[in-house]
Parts: sequence; structure tokens; C-alpha cells
Amino acid sequence: MVLLVAGVAFVGYNLRGAITSLPPLFPELAGRLHLSAATLSVLAAMPTACFGVVSSFAAWFGRRFGEERVLLGALVILTAGLLLRAAAPGALLLPGTIGASSAIAVMNVLLSSLIKRRWPQRAGLLVGAYITALSLGAIVGSLGAVPLWDASGGSVPLALGWLAAPAALAAVVWLPQSRYRTGGSASPVPADPGRPSPRARTALPVYKHALAWQVTVFMGTQSLLYYAALSWLPTIVRDRGASAGDAGNLLALMGAGNLLVSLIVPVLAQRMRSSVALVVPATAALAAGLAGAVYAPLGSAPLWVLILGMGQNATLSLAIFFTMARAPHPAAAASLSAFAQSVGYLLASCGPLGVGLLHSATGNWNPPVAVLFGLQAVMLVAGVLAARPRVLPDEVPVTKHGP
Repeated sequence: MVLLVAGVAFVGYNLRGAITSLPPLFPELAGRLHLSAATLSVLAAMPTACFGVVSSFAAWFGRRFGEERVLLGALVILTAGLLLRAAAPGALLLPGTIGASSAIAVMNVLLSSLIKRRWPQRAGLLVGAYITALSLGAIVGSLGAVPLWDASGGSVPLALGWLAAPAALAAVVWLPQSRYRTGGSASPVPADPGRPSPRARTALPVYKHALAWQVTVFMGTQSLLYYAALSWLPTIVRDRGASAGDAGNLLALMGAGNLLVSLIVPVLAQRMRSSVALVVPATAALAAGLAGAVYAPLGSAPLWVLILGMGQNATLSLAIFFTMARAPHPAAAASLSAFAQSVGYLLASCGPLGVGLLHSATGNWNPPVAVLFGLQAVMLVAGVLAARPRVLPDEVPVTKHGP
């Protein structure tokens, strides 16, 4: 289990850094690569759009080839995508970002079901380790971007490709897990020529159930709010007078807020019969942090950004926990995770793009921020409903769903 925990942590570390490293440098990249405001908005929305599209296929790939092997392949693709966009930024910035984001989407989906299958008794702890590593990776990406840019004299290839190194290392650490395959049980099954069990190869039609939609809306709105803040908060504070370095530091501090609750919330959620008592304060922290970061005096921004980060990661931890806790078995968890992340991230992709375009149209940050506050109310309602102690029906259809 030590190798499993280490592997999950290394995979988790690479799920956000490739994304958080770019927003602090948006103005510099726009100037160096001659990117328009619309192109920057598309670049900001690209990760969540890829998450939404690719997540619908991820569970099928896991059932067909085995979750452990697919995760290894995703790490290789992530490494290649980051190297490609660094090698030819003018031509491959968007294609490389699409490749890297697609790989992250696969890992987002499959880690939840893998945790439920491999170590269900300690799922909360393992999710906590995964979210903690994810938060560390996000912090390193945002905190290191501007100093690395300055130290390298504004090297675009280095700014776009330096995180390929930890992705390659994660592939090496994950390699021992590739001897396992999805066997449809809670225990790891060594690879053999046999085919997976029917339950491991079929998909639960979760879209038929209101509970799945409640989990999905909660997942989607919390992701939208996270990526909207991730993409544009640095620009907002720079417009208020902060330097590029200060903006990057604030983004890293948001990641530090993520880190403060990453080990606590999943463990508490697993021990509680209902998670409503966690959903409400997490949503309140997210709302208060966003309001303070945007409207309070700039000198107090570190405090508000820290609170914002705590709310973000608390809601993310709950969303991931719900994809496991509301499923009766690992195959259902994979289907629910794929559905929630596919639909949820398609919704979330509207956040960075919508905020950028609305700001461009109005010349003001107030309209997009007001929309974000309205979506927090939607998230609260969906979260309260998803937090109730219920599970999806234990059903496995005859037909299997593929791409």
C-alpha cells in the first residue's frame, strides 16, 4: 500500500500545476506571443473544456484497458503535451495544452474509482493525500512561474515546459501499479490474459437519477468558480495595482489555503452520516474569500485569498468524495465520476471564458463577479442535496457504453 499511496500522491501533484503556472504570466505571454484578449480567454477555458469532453471517455478507457495502465498512459501524454508546447510555442501552445489537459481529465476521473476499488476502508485518507498533493502542485506552479520567468530572462519555452519534469517522475513512480488491472472488486487483481468481470466492463446509466445530477451540478459549479478565480484573479489584482510577482504570490497563497483543508475535509466527510455541515461553511468561505479578494483593500488580499483557497479545496474534496460515497460499487463510482466530471467540467469551462469575455465587453470586473456570486447559491443548493446519506441503485445494465 505504500507504493499505492506514493503513486496516488505523485499523480495528484501533476493535476493542477500545468494550469496554475500560466495565469500569472498571461500579460507577458500575450505580449511575447502576440495573443489577443479573446485568445487568452480561450487558453484559460481550454483545460476545463478538455476536462468536460475527455471525462466522458475516461471511464470506458479504464474499463477497457485497466485503470492503472490508463493512468500511466495519461502521465506519458501529459509529459509529451507540456514538452510540445514548450518546443514550438507559436504553433503548439494550444495543441500542447489540449494534450496535457486531456491527460489530466483522464486522471481526474479514474483516481476516484481506483481509490474506491483499491482501498475503500481508507478512501477518505487516500483522497486527502491526493488532494494535498494536488494543492502542492498548484502552489508550486503558480509560485514558481514568475520567478522562473524573471530568472530565465523571459524564456517562453521554459515557462511552458518546466513542469514536464515532475510529470515524467510521476510516470516512473506509478509504473509498478501497471501490473494491476480493473477487476471489479475492492482488491487489486494482478494482470492476466482473462477479461475483466462484466461489472468492471459496463457503465451505470447514472444520468437517470436525480442524485447523480446533484453531484454533477455541485462538481461543475465548484470547478467553474475555482477555474474562474484561477484564471482571472491575478489579472484582477494587477488591475487594482498589484505587481506580477504579487499576483503570482496571491495565487500561490490561494493554493496554500487549499492545502490547509485537504487532509481534513475528506476524512470528516467519511466519518459523518451527512455532509451538509461541511457543505455550508465551505460555500460560505468561498463566497467571503472571493468578495474580500475583489473588493476589500488590496493590503488585506492575502487573508481573503487564503480563505478563498480553503473554501475552494473544501468544496473540491466534497465533490470528489461524493462521486465515491454516492456509488454502491467501484464500477458505479467510475461511471458517476465520469458523468459528474464530463458534464461538470463542460459547465466549468464557461467560467474562465465567460468571465474573460464579459469583462472585455463591459470593461469592468463587477458584472462577471456578480455572476460568480449567483452561481455560488446554485452550488450551495446542489451541495446540500448531494450531501444527504444516499447512494445510487445497485444496477448494471446489459449493454456497455463506449465512445
